[in-house]
Amino acid sequence: MRARFSHGKPAFHQPGCGIGGRSATLAGVLEEIPLAGGNVSVGVVRVGDTVRRPAGPWTPAVHALLAHLHAVGFRAAPRPLGLDEQGREVLGFAPGTTVWPDRFAEVGPPARLARVGRMIREFHDAVAGFTPPPGAVWRVVIPPEDDGGGEIIAHHDLAPWNLVTDGDTWTFIDWDGAGPGSRLWDLAYAVKAFVPLSADPARRRTDAAARARVLADAYGLDEEQRLRLAPMLARRAGAMRDLLAAGHTNGVQPWARLWDEGHGETWSQDTEYIARREQEWLTALTN
Repeated sequence: MRARFSHGKPAFHQPGCGIGGRSATLAGVLEEIPLAGGNVSVGVVRVGDTVRRPAGPWTPAVHALLAHLHAVGFRAAPRPLGLDEQGREVLGFAPGTTVWPDRFAEVGPPARLARVGRMIREFHDAVAGFTPPPGAVWRVVIPPEDDGGGEIIAHHDLAPWNLVTDGDTWTFIDWDGAGPGSRLWDLAYAVKAFVPLSADPARRRTDAAARARVLADAYGLDEEQRLRLAPMLARRAGAMRDLLAAGHTNGVQPWARLWDEGHGETWSQDTEYIARREQEWLTALTN
């Protein structure tokens, strides 16, 4: 399931935007092109080499995060470009196509999957020096179980539906759900999504344990972290199931709708599948 969100707030105001639903430039008028994909975000459009999407209270903090990442040399994230005249956030457009669902084979070979693990490690190391702005507001819908008071500012949705590739250029998008978290909580979700760890026979892989090991090795987990990651995989999947279940019970959208569409059952089955095979993941990660 895609849990897609918008990014954060402006580092500066992007001039010449939002005129009659289009973006005026010196060269003329650029049309707004709706961007499809995701099942949470709405109102996302491309204007020239930028993406515009609704801003929220979390926008200032997320844009500060993205600005920090670019300042320290991490390029696998969109560049924040402020707000336009309609109050929408403006981000640099990441060329390419999301890996999920039609191009998952791009992360099939172990070497390509290892690149994902290295990218996540590079992001976590880059964000370790980030100091959130005073009064930062974050949009974390699944609080981490072990954030240590906020070990890092995590992405919380590192998955193939949020990885855009264009040749050798790979970019993680949808930073709107970023916020305090932990390295392992972030990585556990990525392992679930990129292996993938799935109960669905159509998606289940016979080499799932080996692929989990590839990600752990590429990230550079130490022995203690590997011991903690194995049981965390099912708990992280279960946290997504619980979010949808609570949304269904309390009528909170979009989680109630996603539950009704069957995503809750999918996450329930995946959680059970991952939990039953905990020893398999542990053996692969540590031997």
